[in-house]
Amino acid sequence: MGKLIAGAIVITALIAGGAMYYLQEYGFYETVEASSENANIQITNLVTQAPEPMLIAGFEGIDADSSPIRYRACFTTPMSNAMMTETFQTYPAAEPLVAPKQFSCFDARKLGADIETGAATAYLGQANIIYGIDRVIAVYDDGRAYAWHQINTCGEHAFNGDPVPASCPPVPSEKE
Repeated sequence: MGKLIAGAIVITALIAGGAMYYLQEYGFYETVEASSENANIQITNLVTQAPEPMLIAGFEGIDADSSPIRYRACFTTPMSNAMMTETFQTYPAAEPLVAPKQFSCFDARKLGADIETGAATAYLGQANIIYGIDRVIAVYDDGRAYAWHQINTCGEHAFNGDPVPASCPPVPSEKE
């Protein structure tokens, strides 16, 4: 009887583990079509502090409704990093988040290392694209570019239940 119960526990654990893996890697993600609003990549101008459209091509993206930080995108841009660093706001705290294996164009570990070494430059796409979440864009000199959503300082405080810094916009109420 004990072997039967132990076997049932092992089988249940394997099924649950397989289901969790599937849900993390495939279950919630949807392809972002190049013609959709989420494929409209914008980047924040240094002078106006407002996001403006970025020139892009070859867009591939994924997103999920289950979390605001599941957005990932790969694309190219004809805009040079030299021009961009003089025109657009950089993002010093960029930390690319790992994408599911199915989205192979986005290698967060390599991208993060390249941002640290200066091989890629991170820019603020849009601050608070969703409250507490910034869209970050990283661009290589050869035009390869990547975007993801990252929790900002306002989000860290708000999501932890702490008072948000005075520099943050007001936290939206649950009804909004």
